[in-house]
Amino acid sequence: MEEFEEFTQADKLRGVRYDVRGPIATEAARLEAAGHRITKLNIGNLAPFGFEAPDSILVDMIKNLPTAQGYSDSQGIYSARTAVAQYYQTRGMKEADVDDVILGNGVSELITMVLQTMLNPGDEVLIPAPDYPLWTAVTTLCGGRPVHYICDEQNKWYPDAEEIESKITDRTKALVIINPNNPTGAVYPQEVLEDLVDVARRHNLMLLSDEIYEKITYDDAETVNVCTLAEDVFTITFSGLSKTWRVAGFRSGWIYISGAKHLAKNYLEGLNLMSNLRMCPNVPAQHAIQTALGGYQSIDEFIQPGGRLYEQRNVAHQLLSEIEGVDVHQADGALYLFPRLDPEIYPIESDEAFVIELLRQQKILVSHGRAFNWIDDNHFRLVTLPAVEELEEAIAGIADFLAGYRDAVSPGAVGVD
Repeated sequence: MEEFEEFTQADKLRGVRYDVRGPIATEAARLEAAGHRITKLNIGNLAPFGFEAPDSILVDMIKNLPTAQGYSDSQGIYSARTAVAQYYQTRGMKEADVDDVILGNGVSELITMVLQTMLNPGDEVLIPAPDYPLWTAVTTLCGGRPVHYICDEQNKWYPDAEEIESKITDRTKALVIINPNNPTGAVYPQEVLEDLVDVARRHNLMLLSDEIYEKITYDDAETVNVCTLAEDVFTITFSGLSKTWRVAGFRSGWIYISGAKHLAKNYLEGLNLMSNLRMCPNVPAQHAIQTALGGYQSIDEFIQPGGRLYEQRNVAHQLLSEIEGVDVHQADGALYLFPRLDPEIYPIESDEAFVIELLRQQKILVSHGRAFNWIDDNHFRLVTLPAVEELEEAIAGIADFLAGYRDAVSPGAVGVD
């Protein structure tokens, strides 16, 4: 029989990582198949934790199903795009227009479209570390080079404009901002954002602002839409329904294009081409946008004192902080905490191996810090979505694991069998 060459993945996938759904999740699936119950604190998927979509959104989507069977305009249905434009008008962008909005199958698809349109091989994108890892993965997949700027853990996880500016070269094309931040929960104050906008302005960089958690903030924190500070800088703002309106499976997102559009005519032609190539976004889910952006905002009841997200965040932060050698900043927004393990107490050589061992022993699934392109092995990300009782049980399990690790591992490091 003739021998054929094996089919292999494309070279462009080398270096592309998305460890949030990588080997750790595979191990969790293996344990589940073996009959174990896994407490999943790794993905910001609200539905499994009892956060249901508002009835008004479901009713509106169902009502429009008979007319949602064909393609829509490639940029999305007019009523939904108008609702997005009007939303940014209420945020201070008075010139926002329906033609400034493109709908997508979640923010993830739109990140891919925007970067594919932008990047030539070797072009650089400034991305925060830690980051939502899709930004790094897609930049790499498009032939670009992700350049990570370090968010300062000692300063509430805020980025530093001078450090960012030191990493700009003649190949730098764009500056990515993730605010509120995943995975740290930081919400950047206006003065920090103004400094970042100024860097983009002086170096003629595109501003790409990922604001998917913009309405999920706590206490006195409030999201400032970057576009409102950058009317002279070409800016693309990313948001959608997945988190605030609890419909991650609808894959309903958008971009709003603002600022110095006269400098981006050719780029926008390319972005329109990319939009045409995917035909159109999911049409039924587009019908949820107008309803979601208007009227009562049900997320408010979850993020205020007494609300589930607010109280779960507080309990998780308190319990983690009580564990010896664990330091964690309180989240001002989003759905996550990003604790640090003192390396003097927990000398971890591989955070991925550490998290897999936690999974095997305690049946608790979290994400390791390097999955978010962080610079050391001393962090992990935990979602704060489970009910208080489940969080208490899970963090007690983490505390037991760390106590055993502390007693058993010194000065070596945990490994994976």
